[in-house]
Amino acid sequence: MATSHIERIELDELTCWRVRRHGAELLVTQQGAQLLSYQLDGEPPLIWLSEEAAYARGQSVRGGAPICWPWFGDLRRNPAAVQAQFQGDAAPAHGLVRAADWQLLGVEETDDVVILRFLFDTTKTPLAGWPHAARLHADIHLGDDLQLTLETHNLGGAPLAMSQALHSYFAVSDIHQARVEGLHGTRYIDTMDDWHEHAQNGDLTFSGETDRIYLDTPSRLSIVDPGWNRRIHLDARGSRSAVLWNPWIEKSGRLSQFASDAWQRMLCIETANVLEDALLIAPGEHCTLHLRLSSEPIAT
Repeated sequence: MATSHIERIELDELTCWRVRRHGAELLVTQQGAQLLSYQLDGEPPLIWLSEEAAYARGQSVRGGAPICWPWFGDLRRNPAAVQAQFQGDAAPAHGLVRAADWQLLGVEETDDVVILRFLFDTTKTPLAGWPHAARLHADIHLGDDLQLTLETHNLGGAPLAMSQALHSYFAVSDIHQARVEGLHGTRYIDTMDDWHEHAQNGDLTFSGETDRIYLDTPSRLSIVDPGWNRRIHLDARGSRSAVLWNPWIEKSGRLSQFASDAWQRMLCIETANVLEDALLIAPGEHCTLHLRLSSEPIAT
C-alpha cells in the first residue's frame, strides 16, 4: 500500500505541491516546475531554500533547483550557435522557462516512488524571441532518494542548439568547512579570474566568492559537510559540465531574495550542459539530463 501524502498548497501567488513519503518531504512549485526544498526527517535540509524567498508570478524563487533552459547564465557567454537561436532584444539570465507556467501532467504514486510530471511545449506556449518548436518534460521522483529529470524533444525541422542546467542550491552547515569531492584534475573556467582556464588540485574548498565552470566532470560529485556529518552525492547522466557557485559576502548584499549572511549556509552545484558541453539536438531527436541526489553519514 502506498504511504505517501500529496497536498496542493498556495504560497502567496504560486501553486505548489508538498509531498511526503517514508520520512522524506519535498516542495515543488508548478511555476517553472521548480523543486523548492527537500529534507529527510530528523536531518537538516539537503536542498536550500532562501529564508527571504518570494513566491511571485513571473520570477524564479531563490533556492531549490530552478531549470535554466534553453541557455544557462548570460546568453552572451554561450556558444555562438546557442546565441543565434534567440531573436529577441533582451535575453534574461538563465533562459526563458524558470518563471514560465508549466503544465502538471500528473502525479504517479506506487509503493516505491512518487513522481510529479511537468510539461512545457513551446508550440502551445511560444517563448518570446525564441521561435523554435520544442517539448520539455520535467520529472521529480521521490523514492529512497531524489531524482530530477529534464528531457528536451526537438519538434522542429532544424537542429536545436542549447545549453541548460539544473541550478541546484544545497544546504551546508558552514561553507568554510564544506568541500566538494570528485573534481581533482578537472579543467575549469574561473569567471573570477577573467574566464581563464585552470586545473583543479584536490578537493574544492571555499574561502571567497566562487564561480567556476568545470568541464569533463565525472558522473559523481560529493559535498562533504563535517558540521552535519553528511556527504551528499550528486550522480549525473547526460552532463559533462557543472557550475559551482557561492556569492560570499559582498555579492550577497546585491542579490534579491537573499539574506546578507545566507552565503554561509548554501552552495550551488549546477548539473549542466554548458560551453563546450552545449547540445545540438537533431530534428525529431531528444536529450535527457538526469540528477540523482542521496546522502549518507561521513565514515569515521
